[in-house]
Amino acid sequence: MHSKSILVIEDEPSIAEVVSLYLRRAGYQVQTLGDGQAALEALERHIPDLVVMDLMLPGLDGYSLTRWLRDRSQVPIIMLTSRREEMDRIAGLEMGADDYVVKPFSPQELVSRVRAVLRRAGGDKNPEGEAPLQVGALSIDPLSRSVTLRGAGIDLTAKEFDMLSLFLRHPRQVFSRDQLLERVWGSSEYIDPGTVTVHVRRLREKIETDPANPLMLITVWGVGYKFEPGQSA
Repeated sequence: MHSKSILVIEDEPSIAEVVSLYLRRAGYQVQTLGDGQAALEALERHIPDLVVMDLMLPGLDGYSLTRWLRDRSQVPIIMLTSRREEMDRIAGLEMGADDYVVKPFSPQELVSRVRAVLRRAGGDKNPEGEAPLQVGALSIDPLSRSVTLRGAGIDLTAKEFDMLSLFLRHPRQVFSRDQLLERVWGSSEYIDPGTVTVHVRRLREKIETDPANPLMLITVWGVGYKFEPGQSA
């Protein structure tokens, strides 16, 4: 099996060098670019298996690149952000990024995030089970990582798919935000619980008839979220 390809888009040379070094040591093929416009030109020629990008880039920012990618691909995206950019992180997740790492970060933590995102996006063995599942009008296939609603396909990011799969396999079970971070992201450390809120909102926009008044993905105030299967028919 060929090693996965990763495009790192980071304009701080020292960070780009360390990230590239650790990812190569982990066995990945890595290309590093420090300019958003150059990255766009590279992506137009070839979309890699995963993209790691800073949000604040010269030439073309990370938001524009994320939007461009999501119009054309479901390639996993991991954002690099600073602690001062909470709203920027939320905006990036809203646009479809799968995960983020906050600067300053441990390079090994980033490698672990990369492995986890690629494992989920690549359809490796799913701990929740590999059998296709039909719940009302929703159907998921873990092997192809596809979702249909009333027979129509739905495009989900890797994290959106993992979250929906968890909910469908445990209908009516309430999950707290920390539990969802542990089950979907693999850890509740270093990750803002608001990430869960963003992904729930995005899922509702894709599966609910009226996202403002959800019938399937329900908020249990003060506790977390649950999936009501009877409302998906």
